[in-house]
Amino acid sequence: MEKTRRPVVVTGFGPFGEYSVNASWIAVQELEKMGLGEDVDLHVYEIPVEYQAVQRLIPALWKKHSPQLIVHVGLSGMATTVTLEKCGHNVGYRGLDNCHFCPGSECCIEGGPECIDSIIDMDAVCKRVSALGLDVTVTISEDAGRYLCDFTYYTSLYQSHGRSAFVHVPPLGKPYSAEQLGRALQAIIEEMLNVLEQSESNINCHNEH
Repeated sequence: MEKTRRPVVVTGFGPFGEYSVNASWIAVQELEKMGLGEDVDLHVYEIPVEYQAVQRLIPALWKKHSPQLIVHVGLSGMATTVTLEKCGHNVGYRGLDNCHFCPGSECCIEGGPECIDSIIDMDAVCKRVSALGLDVTVTISEDAGRYLCDFTYYTSLYQSHGRSAFVHVPPLGKPYSAEQLGRALQAIIEEMLNVLEQSESNINCHNEH
């Protein structure tokens, strides 16, 4: 019997500020060329750096694909490593987006929890990817920065009950090439799917039909 392909959605961001080329979208396009193997149906999207677009797009992507996992990739001008974000935050959004807009409430979901964790064990993913000996350093963070990256992550975590992940990448060439970032994303997402499947098979073993 043919195994059904698991839908996975990966997003990058469009240009903003001084970054006329956003490394996150370049890295996601590299990943798209490489793919995630035979049994993954990969869908990639470029998200504009706009709060209202995020609020509209994230639920639409969940509805359209019902993905096993959605991974958002964002650019951090301060990063020098590829960083796995553990959680998204609800409050503290004061930075203006590309439309010079910021939410009046300064939060993602009014009345939502202050912080939502991904159900994926990022420490485990980081250890596994680091053990592969890639030429890219992977680290962990618990603060995605209270701008569009954090806002997108929280919105997605809220929508997916934690079945989302966020990866920050440094600007292109500082120090990694597009190809290095693409390869790192491929390895990270494959490990995320493995970690997810392991935790789910532990839960589902008593639900066998």
